[in-house]
Amino acid sequence: MNKRKWGVGVGAMLALSTLVAGCGTANNTSGGNASGNGTSGSGSKFKVGLVLDTGGLNDHSFNHLAYLGLQKAEKQLGVQGEYVTSNSANDYVPNLTRFARDGDNVVIAVGYLMEQAVEKVAKEYPNTKFLIIDDTITGYPNVASAVFKTEQCGYLAGAMAGLMEKDKSIKGINSQNVLGVVGGQQIPPVTSYIAGFEQGAEKVDPGVKVIVKYANSFTDQATGQQLAQDEISQGADIIFPVAGGTGTGSIEAAKDAHVYAIGVDADQNYIAPSTVITSATKGVDTATFDVIQQAQAGTFKSGVQYFDLSNNGVGIAPPNSAVPKSIINQVNQIAQQIKNGQITVSANMPSQ
Repeated sequence: MNKRKWGVGVGAMLALSTLVAGCGTANNTSGGNASGNGTSGSGSKFKVGLVLDTGGLNDHSFNHLAYLGLQKAEKQLGVQGEYVTSNSANDYVPNLTRFARDGDNVVIAVGYLMEQAVEKVAKEYPNTKFLIIDDTITGYPNVASAVFKTEQCGYLAGAMAGLMEKDKSIKGINSQNVLGVVGGQQIPPVTSYIAGFEQGAEKVDPGVKVIVKYANSFTDQATGQQLAQDEISQGADIIFPVAGGTGTGSIEAAKDAHVYAIGVDADQNYIAPSTVITSATKGVDTATFDVIQQAQAGTFKSGVQYFDLSNNGVGIAPPNSAVPKSIINQVNQIAQQIKNGQITVSANMPSQ
């Protein structure tokens, strides 16, 4: 794979049983070759630029998943991939512009927060194809939007948590019937998960209390940990962080307090295997690969492409051993009811 070297600066979510899951300053912006092999080449390959949000490759969440999708495209499609991490919102336009100016065939923006930057750069480079993850941009013939119906997998996670709360024989489940949620920011890709989670939990356990707190960050692990600790002190024995890298701190708080957590975007069980009972997942890697493949094949589709349970675009990860088989079976049934239309899940929070 070709490696394109950048200057020092750039400027001012497997399955539950049968289900497959299938957001710098000038001197700090980091970039790299997606495969990491450091080779050089002629530059004649189909080129893809990946602009990560501030969480970077190690967010254990959506940035990481987009990177995996790019790596898959390198291996299976032979594209030349490059990524760069944005250290702040000020980097979005320069990062997107650099790839477009370098002649990349596809430029991918990872995150809802890049909407305005994508619209600006897409206008300036009409011959470059753009993909934005987690946002809806329409009216641009060179922009595709990958939108995930995460309210559906959030509902499954909430149903599992609610069923766990009702079964007081499960080790680690207390008598207070409280769930905790830690959100990154109050933006649709976050609140849709939470809306579904609340609906699922309340459907199976009408008396459950769901505490929701926001960190206003996708990178602040300390705040994620503190908010989860606050919720645990109020009786929460299952924590659901929807907060990118911030959520890692929430999972650590759950682990330290010997309560449970539910991961998000990717299967996050590896962070704390005994703590993370499942994860609500979305196929950012799938969407990234699919759109690259479309563009390379000349079948690029502008506008919104939806990913949901029916096309394995969202799902729920295999539960750990703390979840009884009877609950797994009930959640599987609920998933089927969502897919066949018996259950409709709203993406809006109750107050919206």
